[in-house]
Amino acid sequence: MMHVVERCAAWASHYRSEPLASEVLHHAKRAVIDWHAALLPGAVTAPATLLEKALAEELDRGDARLALGRAATVRAAALINGTAAHSAEVDDIFRDGIFHPGAPTIAATLALAQAGKVTGERFLRAVVVGYEISTRIGAAMGRAHYRYWHNTGTIGVFGACAAAAEILALEPERFAHALATAATFSAGLQQAFRMDSMSKPLHAGHAAEAGVTAALAAAEGVTGSLDVIEGESGYGRAMSDGPDWERALAALGKDFHITRMTFKNHACCGHTFAAIDGALALQAKMKLPAEEIERVRIATYKTALEVACYETPATPAEARFSLKYVVANALRHGSVRLAAFEPARLGDAGTRALMRKIELAVDPELDASFPRQRAARVAIGSRDGRHDEWLQPTRVGDPEAPLSDAQLRAKYLELAVPVIGAQRASALLERLWRLETSRDVTAL
Repeated sequence: MMHVVERCAAWASHYRSEPLASEVLHHAKRAVIDWHAALLPGAVTAPATLLEKALAEELDRGDARLALGRAATVRAAALINGTAAHSAEVDDIFRDGIFHPGAPTIAATLALAQAGKVTGERFLRAVVVGYEISTRIGAAMGRAHYRYWHNTGTIGVFGACAAAAEILALEPERFAHALATAATFSAGLQQAFRMDSMSKPLHAGHAAEAGVTAALAAAEGVTGSLDVIEGESGYGRAMSDGPDWERALAALGKDFHITRMTFKNHACCGHTFAAIDGALALQAKMKLPAEEIERVRIATYKTALEVACYETPATPAEARFSLKYVVANALRHGSVRLAAFEPARLGDAGTRALMRKIELAVDPELDASFPRQRAARVAIGSRDGRHDEWLQPTRVGDPEAPLSDAQLRAKYLELAVPVIGAQRASALLERLWRLETSRDVTAL
């Protein structure tokens, strides 16, 4: 019987000769556009800017590029770009796997693709391969894995590795060994962002770099333990509760997960989105200014309260993981964009006062549906005695309520223009929509 990594490698090798279906191609381009929307604001802030200083010896040489065009070695570009793409908390989500596949997967793919001067079509195919393999591993590892591990770091390494192996056109045996080595590189703890720190985006960067390293090593003949995923002391048992790998791989190559990504509509922790969307919808229904709100009750799934846990956030990082803060900010300002985490907003007395009126609770029914569903029940009471409730069954941006291409374009421009200007942002976007026709991706 073939091992999990061998089955993944065999599928990737077979898929290499198949055409990219139009729907899959379109969604791959959407993922790359969304990645750039996350990359650019993250590239000009810490920790990415600090990594450029730390890794100065690996910059201004090499064939890969950082977000703003600086030359870099492949591994340095993967690390820094992967970190940058996860820093602003606006990168994509695979709901069932509880992780952000784009930040590590696309960072790794682009670094190697630039160095190898590969075509846009080959680049997109590698992105698809990375998404399809990593999302299945993530979904199989499940909620039990997410209890202690940060899946974007742990599962993201498989996306980065699979995509890198595809760019390198590794034959099945070496592709499998690359994935086996990536499994033992898997890292990223939840505790790393349970207090204010820069560790969380570094997980995505590390996953990108580690995935590239595993693929490059396998290309030269470095081997891994092929039973590392399902073995008695392997990945599934050590870091989850014994996943069903047959079920996980059953639809590989038939049902493409990349067509069902969540694209963020708010610049904060994705676990807060259902509450934000529900609060805004109920506020609009009640036609209620924030100043007239007397109380808010949010009941949602347990993980949302555990992760977005900060009661009195003092920094932007803490505020992005404060359910009370982002909901109060949304009710006062109508959205939760990057401006929500600027000093003036963080210290806003009205927002802080509204936070004290918000009560949080676990809803057992909604908790039981996680991670398949991310929902929240919101109740608002007004000063004049009115009361209403709202069930938000999904998040805006989830597959059931996806961002349109026009909305994705608006998100990208909102985030990219302040960094690179309107002309460059628009030109890059047009290139990304036509990426499959590009003779090489070096210009990206």
